[in-house]
Amino acid sequence: MSTTPSRVFVARLVGLPIYDPLGEQVGKIRDLVASVRAEGSQPRVLGLIAEVFGRRRIFVPMTRVTSIDAGQVYTTGLINMRRFEQRATETLVIGQMFDRQVTITATGATGTVYDVAMEQARNRDWVLSRVAVEEPAGKLGGARLRRRGQTHVVEWHDVTGLTQRSPTQAATQLVQAINEMRPADAAHMIHDLPLERRRQVVASLDDERLAEVLEELPEDDQVEILEQLDSERAADVLEEMSPDDAADLIAELPPETAAALLELMEPEEAEDVRRLMSYAENTAGAMMTPEPVILGPDATIADALAHVRNPELTPALAALVYVCRPPLEAPTGKFLGVAHIQRLLREPPSTLVAAAVDSDLEPLRPSSTLDEVAAHLATYNLVAAPVVDDDGRLVGAVSVDDLLDHLLPDDWRDKAVRAHG
Repeated sequence: MSTTPSRVFVARLVGLPIYDPLGEQVGKIRDLVASVRAEGSQPRVLGLIAEVFGRRRIFVPMTRVTSIDAGQVYTTGLINMRRFEQRATETLVIGQMFDRQVTITATGATGTVYDVAMEQARNRDWVLSRVAVEEPAGKLGGARLRRRGQTHVVEWHDVTGLTQRSPTQAATQLVQAINEMRPADAAHMIHDLPLERRRQVVASLDDERLAEVLEELPEDDQVEILEQLDSERAADVLEEMSPDDAADLIAELPPETAAALLELMEPEEAEDVRRLMSYAENTAGAMMTPEPVILGPDATIADALAHVRNPELTPALAALVYVCRPPLEAPTGKFLGVAHIQRLLREPPSTLVAAAVDSDLEPLRPSSTLDEVAAHLATYNLVAAPVVDDDGRLVGAVSVDDLLDHLLPDDWRDKAVRAHG
């Protein structure tokens, strides 16, 4: 490994691309696997956990790694694509070792692990050789003296506590890594964590991030995580979820639990969820979002463009503006039509949005079936469509991602993370 540095810190490897000998990217590094033996003995690094095809996690033995450069890793190209399954004798360096409480033997100082270095031994094996430890931030009379505590990088054998798995282990470093991932990637990392470590991470995520991750997890994981939370926090997380995803999750809970959580939610948020749950399963009403971009006819094109720039909107929901008479929250006043983003971009900003309305397309009804929704979107080349009730009021919008969620098998998310296992 002529291009490989003598020492590599693990945190810097996360997210790096992995290439085959021809320069084709085969995946990204998500973690390392080590064999942790007795206290003080340098663990051997067995391999990398790589994410391939955006979903599946595989094991890449260190014997297949030919070089580790700044910003990239190369392999022999001979990789087993079978899904990674952790063994009892293996430890995930980032998933399980970061944030562990340890003691530096020379000074007696205690702190948490925030990084680990690996290097190649004489026999060409890779071993974990150094530990980066951060002491708690100093305090004087209850006042914090500095934001971060003193840091140390010490030899592996100069630290104790690395082989002991504490039930109170923090999750600061792991949560920081998860917060930098896309929600779907974060969901797959959490799905693969050991149960106790998953609980620690969930406890450390803020409500908004946990809601984003829950929306990407299989139903069994969603229910398990929600049931571990206290009722107040569970209700807060449900409020942060999109109403259609929250309705689907609440429907999987025992009736008494569902009712209690709905009572704890903010009345407006709970009302949206109850309304979605009132529609028959697998209909436009049940799968729609009640919060598309809704504007009155007197709004300007500039107003419309400002609303669709909202980074929290999915691309499908940002593709259309729904024009209605007041009130402008679903169920609205009379639905007038939609304004397509392409049309908005062609009009002067001061023009009223009413001038760009397309009122020719027949909207979907809450009772429209999955097949009817799919046919409607396909026929008119749409990525989203309005759902209007018998009184001509807009009650929501169905996007193509809502449709796919319901067309795919119920366990598609679980199959995605276990594909080709």
